[in-house]
Formats: sequence, C-alpha cells, structure tokens
Amino acid sequence: MAAAFAAGAMNSVAGGGSFLSFPALVLAGVPPIPANATNNAAMWVGTIGGARGYWSDVKPHRRLLVSVLAVSAVGSLIGACLLLVTPAATFARLIPWLLLFATSVFAASPLLVKPHRGDPAHHGWQLVVQFFVAVYGGYFGAGMGILMLAVLTFTGLPSFNATNGMKNVLSVAINGVALVPFLIARIVDWRFAIPMALVALGGGYFGARFFRRVPQTLARTIVIAIGATMTIVFFARSG
Repeated sequence: MAAAFAAGAMNSVAGGGSFLSFPALVLAGVPPIPANATNNAAMWVGTIGGARGYWSDVKPHRRLLVSVLAVSAVGSLIGACLLLVTPAATFARLIPWLLLFATSVFAASPLLVKPHRGDPAHHGWQLVVQFFVAVYGGYFGAGMGILMLAVLTFTGLPSFNATNGMKNVLSVAINGVALVPFLIARIVDWRFAIPMALVALGGGYFGARFFRRVPQTLARTIVIAIGATMTIVFFARSG
C-alpha cells in the first residue's frame, strides 16, 4: 500500500512510480508478467487522480490532446499485445538506457529549446516519438512519464505544470488502452490491483495538488533527481 501511494504521487509529478509498485508486486509473489498487468491496472487509476489534479493547467491547451492521444492509444495497444506474446528480457535490458536518455534530454531541454513564439504545438517528430513511447508504455511503462516529459518539453507549453498535466492525461490513455488486452487475457491479479488502485488514486491526486504549488525550478529538479536515481538503480541491477 505504501508503494502504491508513493507510486501514484511520483507518477503525478514525474513518472517512475512503477519502479516502486512493480517490484512490490513481484516481492509479494505475483509472477512478473501478471505483476506487470496488475501494476498497469492499479497505476491507471492512480494516473486519473494525477490528471484531475492538473486539469486546470491542461484545459486551456486541450486542443493539443487530439493528435497525441490518438498515436498514444494505438502505440499502447501494440505494446500491450507484444507483452502477451514476447518475453520481457529485451525491454528490461533497455530500461536503464531509455531512462538515461530521457533524463538527459529533460535536463538539457532549457538549453535545447528556443524561446517559443506563437501558440504551443506538437511537431511531427514528437508524434512519432510519442507513438514509440506509448508502445513502451503498453509493454512495460516504468519511466514512461519521464520519457513523455522529455518529448512534451518541445511543445512550447507555457509552464511545467501544463507539460506535466498533459503527460498525466496521456498516461491515463496509455494505461487504460493497455489494460484491455490484459483483461481479455485474464492476467490481472485483482486481489492486489483493487486496493493498490484506490491508494494510488489518492497518491496521484494529492501528489498533483502538492506539486502544483512547488516552484517550477524545484519541480524540474525533483524530476531530474528521480530520473537519475532510477537510472543508477537499473544500471546497477543489470550489471
């Protein structure tokens, strides 16, 4: 329950909550693939809380959601189906490298992004990258939020809160779509999914409400710290 609450809060501000909740399920005796599906179900409910907490920041830019939600839904469905038919070993080896790349891009984004002129907009390359992030999200998803933050940084949204809020809305879509194949395959362990979902919902909402009041420089620093820590942990595990 503690892992689920903390994971919900982490996902609302940065992502990486599955680094807490997924290992907790495995330690509780759930086999890895059912644990992944169960974690997806629980964290999906948690991301709803985070999206609700940031909705006032996203609402003025909701027109931007149409295209990116579409590619996210398709990618997530593909990723979830891949999980059901392929082993996770290859993706597990890629996780620390994906985290290193995403955290580095996000940390360097103030230097990479030129001052934005005009209305925020998604570039074509962002939609392509978001599709592959959604595939990863449907397949495993740990660190997905940090990857999306790195991509959304280039949209030109006026604040970190708006960027983070849009990431949370996309997480709701990705986890929700991925849940469908898992339900059909009946691999979700509801003994864990339901109580974890309720706790993660509270963590997501209160995490979002808290971090909306945190100075944006500090919020960015927290995101980078979480990404760097998770990168080091997963490199250590794969070593």
